[in-house]
Amino acid sequence: MNSDVLVQAKSVERTFRRGSETIQVLDALDLQIKRGEFLALMGPSGSGKSTLLNLIGGLDRPNNGTISVDGEQIDQMNESKLAAWRARHVGFVFQFYNLIPVLNAQRNVELPLLLTNLSKTERRKQAELALEIVGLSHRIKHFPRTLSGGEQQRVGIARAIASDPTLLLCDEPTGDLDRKSGDEILELLTALNQDHGKTIIMVTHDAHAATCATRTLYMDEGKLTAEMKP
Repeated sequence: MNSDVLVQAKSVERTFRRGSETIQVLDALDLQIKRGEFLALMGPSGSGKSTLLNLIGGLDRPNNGTISVDGEQIDQMNESKLAAWRARHVGFVFQFYNLIPVLNAQRNVELPLLLTNLSKTERRKQAELALEIVGLSHRIKHFPRTLSGGEQQRVGIARAIASDPTLLLCDEPTGDLDRKSGDEILELLTALNQDHGKTIIMVTHDAHAATCATRTLYMDEGKLTAEMKP
């Protein structure tokens, strides 16, 4: 694989069973994502965007085809190796934050680091650095209920980048936010891409959000149908 290509999907198919019916979610999909790209995936609900994101992040496996990330074919890994690979290489950002209510911001950010070999002191330092990057050093001991939606999403992003992952996968990261808070999150993602060199894949329904990406791909019925560069 070309060293500039970070993610490569070849002839990827994903089907699900619903009763006696087989649902084709991804249909012989091919995709290459370059290192350092900020890719937006758009398309109607049910087009396969989140399924593709989950496959690239190692949360799911294709029925057919291959997925390689940084030269590693992740669809062939066993569960334990795949879990270790995710912990090292993937940061996830979700629409509804998925923070643990009884943990403060620092502890929430530390959670994925528990899967690494870092010491308690190293985990704390990594969490503090991540919260500093997202502009929340002053809220480090605050619990989710005391944070605004935008601040909670910033904690979610800090959690995603705390392990310095190869890939940042964002599923509707502004979908639960007002426009002002959403724009602040998009500015943060742009900075992570441009200033910190993070490769980002973002699923979104929002055309405004997609303008922040360096490339936009459209999906429909499990296929990539068009491309637009802002």
